[in-house]
Amino acid sequence: MDATIANAPISYGAFELTVGIDPSVPEAIDILDEVAGAGYGGIDLGPVGYLGRGPQLAERLASRGLGLAGAYLELPFSEPDALKRLYPELDAMLDTFDAVRGEVPGPLPRPTIADAGSAERRAAPGRSHADVALGLDPEGWRRFAVGMNEVLARCRDRGYEPTLHPETGTWVEAPWEVERAMELTDVGVCLETGHLYVGGGDPARLAEEWSGRINHVHVKDAHRDIIDSIVTAGEPNTAIWSREAFCALGEGDVDLEGVFHALSARGFTGWIVVEQDIFPQTPDRFARAITDQRANRLFLSDRDI
Repeated sequence: MDATIANAPISYGAFELTVGIDPSVPEAIDILDEVAGAGYGGIDLGPVGYLGRGPQLAERLASRGLGLAGAYLELPFSEPDALKRLYPELDAMLDTFDAVRGEVPGPLPRPTIADAGSAERRAAPGRSHADVALGLDPEGWRRFAVGMNEVLARCRDRGYEPTLHPETGTWVEAPWEVERAMELTDVGVCLETGHLYVGGGDPARLAEEWSGRINHVHVKDAHRDIIDSIVTAGEPNTAIWSREAFCALGEGDVDLEGVFHALSARGFTGWIVVEQDIFPQTPDRFARAITDQRANRLFLSDRDI
């Protein structure tokens, strides 16, 4: 498979819910060193500014032989006024891409865009696949399409092709919600094996069915029993991370072999980003994250990925 393998700061506990909030978050330089040392070809950005800005970011990546896979941003597509207020954050992401473009190896980074969801959806993860009443109504989907198309145009005008990231606790979580977004827009899809699994999907089957629209991959493994217990107990989406539903590759229940077979069969090229979302919690947990991410890279290498 002619893909470039990346990791992400979230695998070490650094993401939007922890950077600048949790004192246990590791230093950016430590994460960059570990990702490069483990043999990855790139890294996802994490929160804008965390890994560095402008020429500093370009130098940090280039000196370690790392490309930039993309950056994640949640946007309220179905809320026009709120969406416009977040355009400066989208522009800051694209500015960061510009700063490293041509300076680092690998494919161009993907604007990795997810819906922002709602308090109600964040309180009910993993349920919309069985209860479509939890989803947007027709007017909500109309607004969603308008907002999504605005974002697509804004990214494409800057020379970047976005990817839609299914995310637990949002209006685009279950496979049927991703498919509705694909019907309404021409957005490419991130095959997010972990969040699609939480959302009731079979990532291997979806890798086949959506093969013409997949332009980015986030590969995760996950424990079915932990996910089911979170859904049954009515816990919020933060329990997905605090209870570590996402585990090292090969230790969970996602049919990763089927995913890789489907991607290889269609000749996927581009970024495959390994993610194992955790809260950092302690220095010992960060040390285990280092071990896990080295094992994850070996897991893929053993499969010629």
